[in-house]
Amino acid sequence: MAFNTGAALLDALVLSTAAREPTYGYRITQDVRQIMVVSESTLYPVLRRLQKEGYLETYDQEFAGRNRRYYRLTEPGGEALEQYRADWIDYKTKIDAMLLGEGEAQ
Repeated sequence: MAFNTGAALLDALVLSTAAREPTYGYRITQDVRQIMVVSESTLYPVLRRLQKEGYLETYDQEFAGRNRRYYRLTEPGGEALEQYRADWIDYKTKIDAMLLGEGEAQ
């Protein structure tokens, strides 16, 4: 069974992947696919939007005779990621409380 995941979770996963090290779109897709089903056609608009919002910056580097676009987290992107992480902890605590009977849902 798969649970519905929203755009905010996808944004958080992309930013988290880019926070580890500068990386390219296909690699980000592969990393995110370990968590949820996502296609490259879904991911690239997310990357462009996060770049436009100033959360990611890009640079091109040659790889195997062609250019590869790398994505790197910016300072505002790091701040957004920290907020996503805080929100996730709160959300997860509430879900665990309801679904697993852990703690109390507030």
